[in-house]
Amino acid sequence: MARLSKSRYLAGLQCHKRLYLDIHAPELARPPDASTQAILDMGSTVGQTARGYFPGGKLVEADYRHKQDALDQTAALMADPTVPAIFEAALLFERTLVRVDVFQREEPADGNGACWRLIEVKSSGRLKGYHLDDLAIQAYVAIGVGLSLSGVCLMHLNSEYLYPGGEIDLTQLFTLCDVTELVMDRLKDLPARLAAMRAMIESPASPAIQPGAHCHTPYECPYWDHCTQAKPARWVYHLPGRKTTAQVLIDQGVETIDEIPESVSLTIIQRRVKDNREWIGPALADALARVRYPVHHLDFETFMPAIPRYPMTRPYQLIPVQWSDHIETEAGRLLHQDYLSEAPEDPREEFTRRLLDSLGDRGTICVYSQYERSVLEQLAELFPPHRSALQAVIKRLWDLLAIVQEHYYHPAFGGSYSIKSVLPAVVPGLSYDDLEIGDGAVAAREYVRMVFEVTDWVERQRIADALRAYCARDTLGMVELRRALGEKSRGV
Repeated sequence: MARLSKSRYLAGLQCHKRLYLDIHAPELARPPDASTQAILDMGSTVGQTARGYFPGGKLVEADYRHKQDALDQTAALMADPTVPAIFEAALLFERTLVRVDVFQREEPADGNGACWRLIEVKSSGRLKGYHLDDLAIQAYVAIGVGLSLSGVCLMHLNSEYLYPGGEIDLTQLFTLCDVTELVMDRLKDLPARLAAMRAMIESPASPAIQPGAHCHTPYECPYWDHCTQAKPARWVYHLPGRKTTAQVLIDQGVETIDEIPESVSLTIIQRRVKDNREWIGPALADALARVRYPVHHLDFETFMPAIPRYPMTRPYQLIPVQWSDHIETEAGRLLHQDYLSEAPEDPREEFTRRLLDSLGDRGTICVYSQYERSVLEQLAELFPPHRSALQAVIKRLWDLLAIVQEHYYHPAFGGSYSIKSVLPAVVPGLSYDDLEIGDGAVAAREYVRMVFEVTDWVERQRIADALRAYCARDTLGMVELRRALGEKSRGV
């Protein structure tokens, strides 16, 4: 009979079909993408860092493939009164196995056996509702095996902690929230939920659950591709925007975007997706003509370390580390300048100084979204000597994304105005498919590897070259996108 676990229980809460597939057909799951893997990696880093909060704590070293070893090691550590805390403790009750991030030993005043404080470590900056379900299944199993719990806590990052430099103060980096009452309130529903999940698992076929909004809340389901493979290309759920509209239409029997009745109120972008044809706004040419030469095409790459790496930064503070600037002169000449920090020191001052040198004081600065603006505003606050120059740069920004959104649409966008969708649709042959690094999440992860983890200089150089190529593609893409849109506005 299949054994449940904490992760499987949470999967079952999201969708019984997901749980069924996790057990009977896990090969159908889509592997984690770069963004998801980066989140998982960050969670592991935060969890390992949190162990320093409990001096003298011991780790149950047996992994998830050696369950009995983990159970035996946990029992031995619990029986040793000199161990103040246990990390990754393994407990099994009613065929449900959990691993607890931290069990902190607390000796009661009456000396009548040890009590335990159950602590779950999360890399988020606040308590979220589904964290309580995570803690509830652990508490249920812990109580089931006869442990006495003195409390149930969530330990998360303190987003207000300003790292001064030197050794990180873990008591300031982390916030410990007692959620015992909230968790205990959820225990009353657990036996029925577990029974329903076990009965479903033993069924000969997976539950007939249609894909919908639950597939993305609170986690992205890895079986989305499998569960939607038979849906039509213009399935109504692909309508951009809030999924409530799509769900209402599905409930009414509307399967495709083309079948949406004209009486249904749609947003402008939803209407363009439904029309499914190229649209060129009459004011596109005028909008494009507002640039002034030399035109700079600017893109930033950043990373957001959960554990602060530089003095006077906070958890998840955005750190700009790379920029690319393709410069188009009025004569049509194209120049390229870039910057990539390859040292472990705080790169922001050098990033700013080199950027200001590249941008000069003339010409439009073309960006794609408001992201660069927000980074420049932060840098202006951080470096008073550069504030006036950065504020002048901000005034020169010209958002190409806003131009596309207001004046152009192509069916190949699929409702997305991401440059990854727009560029290959408007400039055929120019995409990100030939690059080793193809999105920002991978870029951030590879940057961390290059600067803080990789020691081989050949591998570091390979990553640096890939990062430069990716950032340069973003800015070259803007150059070619402007040109292609200009031709379309002139009917070329």
